[in-house]
Amino acid sequence: MDPFVIALAFATIFVVELPDKTFIATLVLSTRFRPLFVWIGVGLAFAVQTGIAVALGKAASFLPDDVVRGAAALLFAVGAVLLLREARTADSEESETEEEFAAKAAARGEVHGGKVVLTSFIVLFAAEWGDLSQLLTLSLVARHDDPVSVFVGAWAALLAVSGLAVIVGRILLAKVKLSVLHYLGAAVCTALASFTVYELVAG
Repeated sequence: MDPFVIALAFATIFVVELPDKTFIATLVLSTRFRPLFVWIGVGLAFAVQTGIAVALGKAASFLPDDVVRGAAALLFAVGAVLLLREARTADSEESETEEEFAAKAAARGEVHGGKVVLTSFIVLFAAEWGDLSQLLTLSLVARHDDPVSVFVGAWAALLAVSGLAVIVGRILLAKVKLSVLHYLGAAVCTALASFTVYELVAG
């Protein structure tokens, strides 16, 4: 495993996932069910989704280097644009997102133990599918051709974000606006896109 790739994957996915709706979903679930079980269920959902993204990225890595770099740069650029667009309405839509996931949790009724893990898995798996963090994970694997390192870094970032949501999610949202986190994620994606384009041109 490459420590640099692990750190890059962690940093990229962490800043992109922190303002994502899955953070709020985990926060809402942890206020209704036992937090530890919620975190386990969410972590398992993230593991499956990250594994799928890594597998797709590994398949893409067999393409010519210039194609891989161009596609990666495009995905990073798209990520930046999406985050910038979402930033404008992120703060105003926060309460709506909380209500949405609260309704989904309430629809499950009173659950305990393993059922909390399963409920959290299902809710987050559905919410996260095709998410920006998955696309970026795919592009990181294709770009660096190191699926194990990217998986470790990306999954660790997702576990860290969901852990923050469970433990101090409400406090964090009170201190930092979601729009600010969106802008931070957009800046990271822009930097990665620019660097990838530079490598493409220079190479």
